[in-house]
Amino acid sequence: MRTIDLPAYGSGHSAPLTHVGFRPDGKRLATSSYDGSVIVWDTGDRARPVPLARLRHRRLVNASAWNPVDSEVLATASADKTVAVWRVTEEGGTTLRTVLARHTDDINSVAWLPDGERLICVSEDGRATLWSTADGTFLAEVGSHEAHCMMVSVGPHGLVATVGEDGLVAVSDPDGTTAPATRRYDSSIEGCAWSHSGRLLAVARDDGAVDLLTAGLDVVRTVPVSTSAARAVAWAEDDSAFVVGAYDGGLHWFDVVGTRLHRVEDRRVWPRSVAVAHGVVAAGSFWNGPHLYDLTTARPIAAPEDATHGPNALVQHGDELLVGTDSGLVVAVTADAAATPSVRLIDLTDGPILSLASDGDTLYAGTYSGQVLRHDGHTLTTGAPLGAPVPSLAVHDGALVAGTYNGEFVLLDPVSLAERERIAAHDGSVKSLAPVDGGFLSAATDRTVRAGGPHARATLWEHGNLVNAVAALGTEAAASASRDHTVKAGRLVRLPDGTWRARDVQTLLGPDESVKCVALLGDADRPVVLAGSYDFGLYAWQVDWHDSAATLASGRLFAEFGQGLSCMLRLTDGTVAVAGWDGRLLLVGLDADGRPAVRRSLHLEELLHTPAATAPAAADATEGRAA
Repeated sequence: MRTIDLPAYGSGHSAPLTHVGFRPDGKRLATSSYDGSVIVWDTGDRARPVPLARLRHRRLVNASAWNPVDSEVLATASADKTVAVWRVTEEGGTTLRTVLARHTDDINSVAWLPDGERLICVSEDGRATLWSTADGTFLAEVGSHEAHCMMVSVGPHGLVATVGEDGLVAVSDPDGTTAPATRRYDSSIEGCAWSHSGRLLAVARDDGAVDLLTAGLDVVRTVPVSTSAARAVAWAEDDSAFVVGAYDGGLHWFDVVGTRLHRVEDRRVWPRSVAVAHGVVAAGSFWNGPHLYDLTTARPIAAPEDATHGPNALVQHGDELLVGTDSGLVVAVTADAAATPSVRLIDLTDGPILSLASDGDTLYAGTYSGQVLRHDGHTLTTGAPLGAPVPSLAVHDGALVAGTYNGEFVLLDPVSLAERERIAAHDGSVKSLAPVDGGFLSAATDRTVRAGGPHARATLWEHGNLVNAVAALGTEAAASASRDHTVKAGRLVRLPDGTWRARDVQTLLGPDESVKCVALLGDADRPVVLAGSYDFGLYAWQVDWHDSAATLASGRLFAEFGQGLSCMLRLTDGTVAVAGWDGRLLLVGLDADGRPAVRRSLHLEELLHTPAATAPAAADATEGRAA
């Protein structure tokens, strides 16, 4: 397993922050990141957090937890399927104490038992396991979920709460003195936190509410938070208030009776993690460091210094390839692989761009904060918040289709961005849209790939896990990329009644981790499928619709990146643009023998620092805002 290799962005992280965790005394903050590192910050001066130590994993780090007994011990949980236990001295010296035996899947969350000797780990495989950190031995399985286990919280009396995408909330006692309890919800639960007294468990629900539960999981109170999923929750030390991070991009303050106290909106904030200690709230970020706020007033105390520019979306716009990044910057580069690249920058927003679409001279962007932006080269129009991040966009039949984290298609007027209609399309986030003549394809976290218009849609096939991306080759072939480590490809058939079907569906193997993006090259009768994975690999398959065994054996590693691959796009000249979170861009075509070949290799960091790219070109007319 290769190690993440990303360019540095200032003194902080090189990619967005996935988790924040205060040491109980509030003088140290651990931040985890997609860059495969954990930074321990000295937060003695709240206004100026100082990096003190950097810890490394081979893959992104999802979480950390400070030991409740020994303040120098920190556990870190990674997508490299390990949990590491470190000693971090007051001066910043680090020692790796132990690595817990490799798990079967990514570790999402960790929490210490009150004795400071045992650690609970929860994983994408649905298991909650108990370990001894003295010698790294496995002790017991303390819980199991039917889908990804997302979070664990341990109360002051040793009760273990776990939540998962299966909607299950489970409370158990590893020492066996309290009877276990479970509660089932209809939708995913991604966050939970015991109050400091242990009397209440806060559960962050996918429908945007937070439930306050007893240890027996009876509902004390339901607190509406957002129209989008509530993701993380943290308690004030006296249990008088709690802070919620939601997928609307906001941080929400409530008192214990459910009265809203404050709301903070900052497009740089990634509220998948929040932490509270000694009157300070910390939150994750799409930039290179943590955000700190005053618990009482919600006033900002400190913010990260530098943006990160990981690519999330690609679109062809005239003769340019446009790259949407975590910083909100769009990098435009000449799409012709044979031409000398010219670069221009379009500064759309200060938060991450998740999706792009183009129609003539008009560029559309979907953001994490749940807004759609329209840029016609002169005027920037910002649509009303849709209530959830927008990871996919497509232009269809005179409307702009926005696919959201809430599983909806939101149809927007392509000029004003006014909302026309909302359609419940999938039972999970609509991760990808691919236009085809007469409709579009969609891929979602409900494991399905579907085709049709906004209303009449047919399921083409289903994966064994969430689907990250779908791509089409004309109206004849399609392929999808999934977290189940596979790619599926099939022929498309449109029936006389206008509905879509798939035939000759094949499963393509090769990647060792989640497959993030996909594209097709060549002729639909014998296409080449390209796919990029979280294992840093770009893979290629030659598809033979008549011999699936031959297709299965054809897969090969085509190129390697320094981090996971993020997005792909087939360009009009038949090449495929490929982008990785390490900032690398490839233009891939077919050689004379029909095999994939790299036509050009570029790097975002170099493009950003070319003389022509020093002054971002923002909209130079008045900003429009849809009602």
